[in-house]
Amino acid sequence: MSAKTVGSRLTSMLFKVFVLLFLAVEVYPILWMLLSSVKATREFTVNPSYALPEGLYLKNYVDAWTTGRMGVFFKNSLITTVLSLVLIVLLSTSVSFALVKMRWALRKAALSFFMSGIMVPVTIVLIPLFTMYKALHLLNTYWSLIITYTGFGLALSVYLISSYMRSLPDELIEAAVIDGCTIYSVFWKVVVPLSMNAIVTVIVIQFFFRWNDMIFSMTFISRTAMKTVQTGLLYFADEWGSKNWGAIFAAIAIGVMPTLALYGALNKLVIDGMTAGAVKG
Repeated sequence: MSAKTVGSRLTSMLFKVFVLLFLAVEVYPILWMLLSSVKATREFTVNPSYALPEGLYLKNYVDAWTTGRMGVFFKNSLITTVLSLVLIVLLSTSVSFALVKMRWALRKAALSFFMSGIMVPVTIVLIPLFTMYKALHLLNTYWSLIITYTGFGLALSVYLISSYMRSLPDELIEAAVIDGCTIYSVFWKVVVPLSMNAIVTVIVIQFFFRWNDMIFSMTFISRTAMKTVQTGLLYFADEWGSKNWGAIFAAIAIGVMPTLALYGALNKLVIDGMTAGAVKG
């Protein structure tokens, strides 16, 4: 066996070991959280933190969902996230189509305007938005979050979808027009289906950002009944200041699972959307 072959196998082995170690570092916190979410309160003080649970204490999830009001917080997050995602996808897809596939004056300037939104820091707009929402009586409502989520999600979404649409051959649109399709038919029946990978990528990325938002929810929402999952996690303490660690970990698991489930179901489309550059014939 040549030295080159030995070196190649050694490099491959070291790479595999590195990948396994990296995977362990990434997976262990999730596994530890799930195991901790089914431990009884006594186990957190008696047993080491890395010890396996003595049984499946599922009452933690019941306590988190009811007593900890995670059911209310989960519903609020679901409503604001889903509605903002619908608006982001509809607006960013139609805007990208207009900017990339339609010919009109100032479209390059309009694209630059949308791209500039990526550079706007969140902290700069908090006070102006708070003042505006207060004047419009939108504080402590879903719309204060939905409008903000949609506005901040458009820039990145337009960038991703417009970059993908550039790879779509103009001949497809021209052929559809020759066949008698209107501009709306071209958009819904040709462009949108071909851009589905990019749209799914936007959905997953924006879901992660909106579902895990804390700064906007803490700024615009003060009523407990309107808080979202991330700010709701701050309420897991009783009147003496002690904490139900099992319920806390259960609540964290409830908050994390939608993101993991969505990415697990759509990760192939996300990867295809992020590496897009060609259209299969």
